[in-house]
Amino acid sequence: AFEYNPESDITDISAINLSYRLEQNYPNPFNPTTTLRYSLPRSSNVLLKIFNLAGQEIETLVNETKLAGEYEILWNASDLPSGVYFCQLKIEEFLKTRKLVLLR
Repeated sequence: AFEYNPESDITDISAINLSYRLEQNYPNPFNPTTTLRYSLPRSSNVLLKIFNLAGQEIETLVNETKLAGEYEILWNASDLPSGVYFCQLKIEEFLKTRKLVLLR
């Protein structure tokens, strides 16, 4: 049985079920915009970048400290050619990369 304890040391329940995550973009393939979602269990310095297939950095979407929570970014690739791109999320020791496909 569950027993409620008002003196619990949990003070911020908004991030209890969160972990560092970078979700797959949607739609994928996309033309020319796609949505990128990521989540943070605690306040962290976030670096979110886009790279091309050759590994060249195309764009930095986020480079700042964010509070714990879930975030969504719309990326517009209207000035880029069709192809495979990579979205990379770096937070402290966490690093995750997702493949994005731009079809024109």
